[in-house]
Amino acid sequence: MTRMKQIPLALGAHAAGPELSFDNFLAGPNAAAVDQLRSEPRPAMPVYLWGPPASGKTHLLQALARAEQRAGRRCGSFSARVPAPWERHEDWSLVLIDDCDELDAAQQHAAFALFVEAATAGTAIVAAGRLPPVDLPLREDLRTRLGWGLVFGLQPLGEAEVRAVLRREADRRGVLLSDEVMGYLLTRFERDLHHLMHRLDRLDEFSLVHQRAITVPMLKQMLAEEAAP
Repeated sequence: MTRMKQIPLALGAHAAGPELSFDNFLAGPNAAAVDQLRSEPRPAMPVYLWGPPASGKTHLLQALARAEQRAGRRCGSFSARVPAPWERHEDWSLVLIDDCDELDAAQQHAAFALFVEAATAGTAIVAAGRLPPVDLPLREDLRTRLGWGLVFGLQPLGEAEVRAVLRREADRRGVLLSDEVMGYLLTRFERDLHHLMHRLDRLDEFSLVHQRAITVPMLKQMLAEEAAP
């Protein structure tokens, strides 16, 4: 039986997190890529996004999937976490492929077949990986296909932009997050939004359990308890 991940699930620490969409993606230096992905109709040539972790690749792919759903269209989504074989459905308007730099031999074969089938059917493809196409450790024909169309290098958000995202998410939850607490988080942890959102989840839970406002001393207490054997 073919296993596939047709509709991407939201990433994050728990299901209560915000739906990953274009509306809650802070574009920052990546505005050109976002504008291209939101444009209609989609170009016949493939689009490839590359960049380091936390640059927004997966968020944008999931935003695309949700946009297709809202428009009444269907899409297929695959990644290095979805074992081959992969199968394309005739009614898909879009195919998404994530983690291209991690595809194994069988997945590379499946991805190339998707490119061939999509080109014949006029189905758009958007793919993403950590490396630019020329540096991907993939079979040559697939690497060429990924680099043939529009290629966007995504950049991680700067500190001010990360603070804006944290503030927006805290406000969405009704959590009072001071500049001091945000500064402590940003100086002691990687500015990876996925992990920072996980920290915000933990802070929110810890604050509710202890019935205390979120402060730096409370954050230190939480971290000390997490580190205790």
